[in-house]
Amino acid sequence: MRLLKLECKRVLKTRVTVVLLLLSFGLAFLMAYLPATFPYIKYTDDAGNQVELKGPAAIRYQKELQAGTAGDVTPEKIQEALRQYQACLTKYGAETIYDLPEGVYVEEILPYEPLLHGLREAYADPNSGFAPSLLEIDPEEVDQFYEKCVERNGTLMKQEQKDHEAAQKKAAAMYAVVKKPFQFFPGYGSDPMDYEIFLAFLILLFSVVIAAPVFTSDYQTGADDILRCTKYGNAKFALTKVVSALLICGVTYALCGCIYLLVSNSLFGRECTKTSMQMIFSAMNLPDMSIGQLQWFIALAEFLCILAAVSLTLFLSSKFKNMVVSLSVSLLFGILPIIVYMALPTGIANWIYPVLPAGGASLQTAILYAVIDFEFWNIGDFAVWLPHVMLGAYIIEIPLFILLTVRSYAGHET
Repeated sequence: MRLLKLECKRVLKTRVTVVLLLLSFGLAFLMAYLPATFPYIKYTDDAGNQVELKGPAAIRYQKELQAGTAGDVTPEKIQEALRQYQACLTKYGAETIYDLPEGVYVEEILPYEPLLHGLREAYADPNSGFAPSLLEIDPEEVDQFYEKCVERNGTLMKQEQKDHEAAQKKAAAMYAVVKKPFQFFPGYGSDPMDYEIFLAFLILLFSVVIAAPVFTSDYQTGADDILRCTKYGNAKFALTKVVSALLICGVTYALCGCIYLLVSNSLFGRECTKTSMQMIFSAMNLPDMSIGQLQWFIALAEFLCILAAVSLTLFLSSKFKNMVVSLSVSLLFGILPIIVYMALPTGIANWIYPVLPAGGASLQTAILYAVIDFEFWNIGDFAVWLPHVMLGAYIIEIPLFILLTVRSYAGHET
């Protein structure tokens, strides 16, 4: 334990580590606040004055307008919202909300608009996938909204996984347990989730920079020759360095993640976390999760992803004697999932990036996007949902790279 404390203190005293840790905590607050500055509402008050609201003020006003939508998203609520929507557009001779006179959208559409989320998707053509306009949907048919969702989920999976019956059955089983009616509480959108991913990606890169010199710096300065002569032994000393790096990087992300979620949910309203994820993303999303559950699921997955990436970085650090090479190769592995995703065909990329240590916290390949997508690994008659593949890979990679690092350091020639 004493050796672990000394090693943690040694890493934490380096200038680069101090700067990156402070930057991480600062970014946690900044990334949580930025999405709350995006909302913008312009309306005319009772006195006829133009009022513009931005940021938290716009969020509060929108939540007041949409207070009637809170709670269960019942077919009756959706039906009434659709009738009002169609009546409003018909009254003004508009085909879309963008054709409405100024101010009408905020006054007559915005108060119930969230209830229309997923309606076009549910009533999309089963063969072409083409979604009708809201004016083309008969309100009398909306009482079957959730039955239509189940039906549409089935046809969608036949399109997405047309040659894989096991994946279709797995998706149907997952969607069958999604709680219906959906829940909705106004104020929240998808932007905070995207910024949670961005924060995780930055902390992953910072963690790689912190971990890359752990062994290489000792090789380069010659301190390794002295340390190997101590009573602790090569394997024990290597394990101590590994644990200290994982502890520093893991605690950093855990604290930053908690800061992010606490600040973000305070700005948008904690009640928003009870909203079904199907009301924010796609009505066809497979997991039975609220936004709050999704937030913590993503945070846990990113935590494991960062630990896996740091474990790989430590292994590389134990292999290279040059710090520049160690850092360069480690950073390359940090962005490799993005390169794979962008450079290779989707069918091939989906077999590679999910098992890369940094995959779940990278921008295009983040586990959030796997959760809201419909991809599976299909192996014969067996199908595994892609987020489960990613989590399984990280759980295996963390101890694997720790073991390889200890063995590599113990067998390293000075």
